[in-house]
Amino acid sequence: MVNHANVRMMLRTYGKQLTSAKRLARFRRALQLSHSQDEVTISREAKRRELVERIAREIIENLIVSNTDNPVVGKILHQLEHETGKHYVFEYPLDGTDVQILHDTQTGANEVTGPERQEVMQRLWQITLARVDETML
Repeated sequence: MVNHANVRMMLRTYGKQLTSAKRLARFRRALQLSHSQDEVTISREAKRRELVERIAREIIENLIVSNTDNPVVGKILHQLEHETGKHYVFEYPLDGTDVQILHDTQTGANEVTGPERQEVMQRLWQITLARVDETML
């Protein structure tokens, strides 16, 4: 003989388990959805940052040394000059070595070397990154 109370208790237990399973499934879906949105956001930010760095590198390696009339390059060099109080000229020597940084003095153009060169290049990189980042959509 079937005991109706036991059947009801068993069905109630299964119902609770089913409700818990549905709740857990909704929680997992919500967690995966938020996690995938974070990945998309991080991915977009990482891609944008990579693009900004690539453009900044191109500006430094090609446009700054070519004395172009590009307005972005002009603003970068103007800001560097304003911050340092010196007018810098960037050139590639004919032998193909690394870029030379020259600044005007009363005795003529002097090459910037050592720690000052590193500081100028670092500040040039930071200014260029910021300027490219501002101008990108």
